[in-house]
Amino acid sequence: MILADSENLRNLQAALAALQADCIAVPEFKLEFLHRGHAVHFRCRHPDVTGLRIDIMSQLRCCDSFEKLYERRTTIEDPETDAVYEVVAVEDLVRAKKTQRDKDWPMIRRLVEAHYDLNGGAPTEAMVQFWLRECRTSTMLAELLLRFPGSVAAAVPERPWLHSVDVQDLEQIEFLLRAEEDAQRQADREYWRPLKEELEQLRLNRPRGNTSH
Repeated sequence: MILADSENLRNLQAALAALQADCIAVPEFKLEFLHRGHAVHFRCRHPDVTGLRIDIMSQLRCCDSFEKLYERRTTIEDPETDAVYEVVAVEDLVRAKKTQRDKDWPMIRRLVEAHYDLNGGAPTEAMVQFWLRECRTSTMLAELLLRFPGSVAAAVPERPWLHSVDVQDLEQIEFLLRAEEDAQRQADREYWRPLKEELEQLRLNRPRGNTSH
């Protein structure tokens, strides 16, 4: 996830050159494609990172602008190397993972569960709202509804069924969670449909002899 402007593009091109990274698919690494929501894919040939794939995007479905994501970022420092890593906040990562891919939904569930396990002892209201909005485990959601009844109303705009669901009926909760997932999968398919059509046109218009996949 990058800020897509001319200066940043030049800096990133220099970094990719140092990694001996080749663009392996359409579209090309241009701002116009990043601004339209495409991902640009690279494969590294440098001996230290041979085969590493790098996917670059500047916007994600369901997520805020880069500037807002950066404000909410999580900073991780490695004391052994003094390296600093800026990563997407868990709340935004969960939103970004709401795709049509099967592998992303178990990851969402584990991310929210791990966040609850880590912070459940003394949570902030923002954490409680995150769990109520994004929890995908029926037993955990029932526990949250019982534990934080005063926080439920604020989460209802994003999950309208929270105000009426029976916390004892785990089967009903599972049904509602699945319906929610199905709706997000469909929304993701609809989001990517025009972008995929554009990619196919780019492939068809590619000069003969280009071996990129």
